[in-house]
Amino acid sequence: MATTLEDLPIRDDLRGQSPYGAPQKHVRVQLNVNENTHPVPEDVAEDIVASIRQALTTVNRYPDREFTELRRSLAAYLNGELSTGEQLPSEQRLTPDQLWAANGSNEVLQQLLQAFGGPGRSVLGFPPTYSMHSILAAGTGTRWIPAQRDDEYRIAPETVVAAIREHQPDIVFLCGPNNPTGTPLDVDTIRAAYDATDGIVMVDEAYAEFMPEDAPSAITLLPGRPRLVVSRTMSKAFAFAGARVGYLAADPAVVDALRLVRLPYHLSALTQAAAIAALRHAPAMLAMVDDIKQQRDRMVAELAAMGYRTYETWSNFVLFGGVADPRAAFEALLEQDVIVRDLGIPNHLRVSAGTEEETTAFLDAMRRVAAVQPPVRLDA
Repeated sequence: MATTLEDLPIRDDLRGQSPYGAPQKHVRVQLNVNENTHPVPEDVAEDIVASIRQALTTVNRYPDREFTELRRSLAAYLNGELSTGEQLPSEQRLTPDQLWAANGSNEVLQQLLQAFGGPGRSVLGFPPTYSMHSILAAGTGTRWIPAQRDDEYRIAPETVVAAIREHQPDIVFLCGPNNPTGTPLDVDTIRAAYDATDGIVMVDEAYAEFMPEDAPSAITLLPGRPRLVVSRTMSKAFAFAGARVGYLAADPAVVDALRLVRLPYHLSALTQAAAIAALRHAPAMLAMVDDIKQQRDRMVAELAAMGYRTYETWSNFVLFGGVADPRAAFEALLEQDVIVRDLGIPNHLRVSAGTEEETTAFLDAMRRVAAVQPPVRLDA
């Protein structure tokens, strides 16, 4: 008889848990996991390859454990020094000792929970939100506390304060723009959360580059707030999902705490070289963002015209409601070589914004779905 997971002496709190996993199907139009579907520009790819080739000449040695040059590059990027955008004012500028990186933002958040969570501690979140937040909590033995959102999936300052006062968490996880809804997160809500707790407040800004240009990032709130942490990723705007590079900005003391739990040499020399090279080309990499935002907004408008319920989104994806049978719609799209995401939210699906061609393919397929399964009223 084959051994099953339940036959093993696994931790009791992990029994019955399910691993993270979006469907991995090889179809022509893949719009299900919020990737940047634009390829890395050829000249940028050539520079990245050259940097990796150079790193290979010393790969017999362990990498820089402190990934010093990468932290300098990340600080320069967030300060606006590597792009054509507006630079942070002097009082908000980041120094390299405020930056930390790992193999994707998931590992960054795992390290944060290892340092500040764990058995006997709790983390407060606001579902629906990024599913890895609760999975990482379970994996580190941190109790996950779900709290209610307001209408339109928003979180008002008074809502976050009430939840913190009720549950007294050790850590608060906020996601802005929120995944899977795309909902903006007001900086007033972040301020209120920070003032209401003595614990860590983490803001997941994986989709920050897709926000309106005049929308302030949580990074602007870091001065004077040593318990505030802002996580970012290179997976989305930088089209670097396969490279696995995430990072956070925080007080240097938070970075010191992460050193206590990180594995030695956790960022390979090749990863460091690739990320540094990509950041050198920030303007070229971010040039894709405007096109993605245009396709996102096109999806919002055309899905609404079909009769679906759409929501304000500051991300690279669209959540839409009014889907009569999400599983049937998912399968119908799949038959047309298009994959989206069924998240288990009743009458809703989520779709990533792709290239113009991919977006057109999705919208045409969705019209055919709507002809067979007309949209339904959510308040019916």
